[in-house]
Amino acid sequence: MTVHRFPNQRVLVTGASGFLGSHLCGRLSVSAAEVHAIARHPRPGSDDGVQWWCGDLADADAVDRLALAIKPDVIFHLAGHGVGDPALDHVLPSLRNDLLTTVNVLTAATRLGVGRLVLAASLEEPRPDQRDVAPASPYAAAKVACTAYARMFHQVYRTPVVAVRPFMTYGPGQRAHKLIPYVTQALLRGEAPKLSSGTRPVDWIYVDDVIDGVVTAARAPGVEGSTIDLGSGVLIPIREVVEQIVRLVGGQARPQFGALTDRPTEQIRVADVADARAKLGWTPVTSLAEGLERTVDWYRRELMAEGEPLVPVRRINEEETLR
Repeated sequence: MTVHRFPNQRVLVTGASGFLGSHLCGRLSVSAAEVHAIARHPRPGSDDGVQWWCGDLADADAVDRLALAIKPDVIFHLAGHGVGDPALDHVLPSLRNDLLTTVNVLTAATRLGVGRLVLAASLEEPRPDQRDVAPASPYAAAKVACTAYARMFHQVYRTPVVAVRPFMTYGPGQRAHKLIPYVTQALLRGEAPKLSSGTRPVDWIYVDDVIDGVVTAARAPGVEGSTIDLGSGVLIPIREVVEQIVRLVGGQARPQFGALTDRPTEQIRVADVADARAKLGWTPVTSLAEGLERTVDWYRRELMAEGEPLVPVRRINEEETLR
């Protein structure tokens, strides 16, 4: 973990109560920055060195008022609907909470003249060479538009915006609907998680490494207008990752592969780590084995604190996993 310093600077984080946002606020709280965070619902005025504000980022006037009140030097825009399900019900929430909020933040940041704006792009966006490939979900379509607006704002208005694209991020504190926390918590309770075939290869990246990249993007010179991948550069199938979790948890429960259908439109994509190294001087440092062990241990402690009955701690070997 790298400690970046933002002395005498005001830093604003949107989506601060989410998975990436909460980890980012924790990192910034030791960076000598004055940290401000926006949430949709009221929170205590100050929490662990973070000053909380309440506001709806889909309201352009509210965003302008917040920006003028805070006057941030740096903005990290991580807020969004963030649901990759292709169901029709997600069209309007993705339009409102991903695209509209991004345009409002870009506009307010440009009017205010911030020093750097870091936006979260998405793995679900089609690659630049896939011009004729349609986005696979409302979320993916909204993120494509967000990235296009960011490029336009930089080109037309010289907004100092950088987009970072985290790949399949995992780690402590992630919500249970995501794969790794779902599998981990089910196995810790002795339950069999229901999964698809598990054959999809994925570029996995530990949350601390992603936060290193996000913060570095706020400081690196000459990267405005870029979209930069934050991933490991290695594809590992879902099944292999799940089996590593099984070995870490122990117990008798085994995943039910094939219980759910695969999504044929999901992206298979590996991060361009050479580009991230060249532009940011950033490379991930946490191995998958180390990241998974930290994650499983964190969820075990959390469930124990909640009084959950858990399987005994016993690491098992690969042969047992495959039985």
